[in-house]
Amino acid sequence: MSAQPEILTFGCRLNAYESEVMRKHATDAGLDNTIIVNSCAVTKEAERSVRQAIRRARKQNPTAQIIVTGCASQIDPEGYAAMPEVNRVIGNDLKLEAKTWGLRTEDKIIVNDIMAVEETASHLVDGFDGRARAFLQVQNGCDHRCTFCIIPYGRGNSRSVPIGMISDNIKHLVSQGYNEVVLTGVDVTSYGPDLPGKPTLGQMIRRVMALNPDLPRLRLSSLDPVEIDDDMWWLIKNEPRFMPHLHLSLQAGDDMVLKRMKRRHLRQDAIDVCHKARDLRPDMVFGADIIAGFPTETDRMFDNTLRVVEECDLTFLHVFPYSEREGTPAAKMPQVDPAIRKERAKLLREAGDKQIEKFNKAQVGKTTTAIIEQNGHGRTEHFAEVQLNENFDAGSLVKLHIKSFDSGLLKGHVLK
Repeated sequence: MSAQPEILTFGCRLNAYESEVMRKHATDAGLDNTIIVNSCAVTKEAERSVRQAIRRARKQNPTAQIIVTGCASQIDPEGYAAMPEVNRVIGNDLKLEAKTWGLRTEDKIIVNDIMAVEETASHLVDGFDGRARAFLQVQNGCDHRCTFCIIPYGRGNSRSVPIGMISDNIKHLVSQGYNEVVLTGVDVTSYGPDLPGKPTLGQMIRRVMALNPDLPRLRLSSLDPVEIDDDMWWLIKNEPRFMPHLHLSLQAGDDMVLKRMKRRHLRQDAIDVCHKARDLRPDMVFGADIIAGFPTETDRMFDNTLRVVEECDLTFLHVFPYSEREGTPAAKMPQVDPAIRKERAKLLREAGDKQIEKFNKAQVGKTTTAIIEQNGHGRTEHFAEVQLNENFDAGSLVKLHIKSFDSGLLKGHVLK
């Protein structure tokens, strides 16, 4: 193995960002022949995948040091430390501190009480391995307790990165050639109450964009439907560098299911947000996370969720069949048959496929700008995938004309 540690990343975009922070810290600490597993605990299936990866890594690298960190190890450090393949378990906050990776200790478990952590440091990442865009952590943790979610116990309470630090990080990323920055967090719309002056997410974004006029594109990783402040509405209407693609943490489209999930919004709230955003910016597109087969969900409740896909005119769906997560209230509720969950997820994905096809067909003949990812493919402002007629370096911004939609993919001709 090379001197630079290998990192196996599971789960969310925030984990992808944090893996790059750890890569730098571990490399600077001189860790070689090391595999770092940045785990996810969002579902039982996610943890199963993590454990499989650990066993596979040990089989393929019998002499390597295997370090497990992330949400799963924070929630169950003893369980992961008991795996014979694992050399060390590091907590979710400690993994981001440089000094952790230089520790010379016999302790197998290095984990803090995550609920006692009050600050989120601003971690400067020089680059992202093979990525066209940079992810920037602006918030961590969550103060809410949705009945299906274990993540607050892996991430702690909500805490925010100060605006000045975010701006400095963006300035650095722009200087490194990044044309698109994605702001990410566990519950990013809860940004600010723990900071002096209690800035909102929209206020923070307006400030950092004003301080960084050379930043071409800024995108949000996700958004809670009921926590869009006045400054966010201003950005949607007036700031072309703020990408017209918002991913909603929707989860369901039925009021009873949403209440049993302990979500903060109702069905109509999501519909109203989508309509208002399009009134301000007609080309706005939406993605959404949706859970199929949540405990107690009836056919009628599911039909409400299926119909909200069209009523909100959602384009990009992330659909998850409900998976019991031990330690959550939802796991104790009356469960929907797994076969029904799977079928409902299939119906939602089919609805999502139709929405994507409708959106893509409407793009033909339009002029847009895409950021290049790899192999002649890019993403438009709306996050639609497009194949180009020329190759460019990853991260380049190109103006193009959408010529056709064929075999599920937009085809674009680069304009000189």
